[in-house]
Amino acid sequence: MAKVTWSTGIDHVSGALSKPSKNGQHSCTKMLLATHRVAATMSKDCNRLYLREVTKRRTPVTADEQLVRTRFAAIARAVNQRRNDLSKIAGDLAGFNAQKDNPRGKKTLRSYLWMVCDAELG
Repeated sequence: MAKVTWSTGIDHVSGALSKPSKNGQHSCTKMLLATHRVAATMSKDCNRLYLREVTKRRTPVTADEQLVRTRFAAIARAVNQRRNDLSKIAGDLAGFNAQKDNPRGKKTLRSYLWMVCDAELG
């Protein structure tokens, strides 16, 4: 197994280090993914690298998936319009601040607006 020695100031690396291009312009054909395991062990070998090949969908998009995608797009459009609507900003901020410290409250304004727009669209 290969060992990696990090430079000074770099404790670990986690996430996608390289991704294959969707339109095939780059030579990278596999995803290089690094993970850092946080565990109560004495081992320093907590970093792992994985190569993941590009996969293609084998089944067609179902009607349910299309409905979910359409709903997601509608909510995203509603959130963007609401964020730019000057008449609703003050009310949205007040509503967000009133609920954010509750146990099930939304912690970001964007997630709060997603909740509000989702409820509006039914």
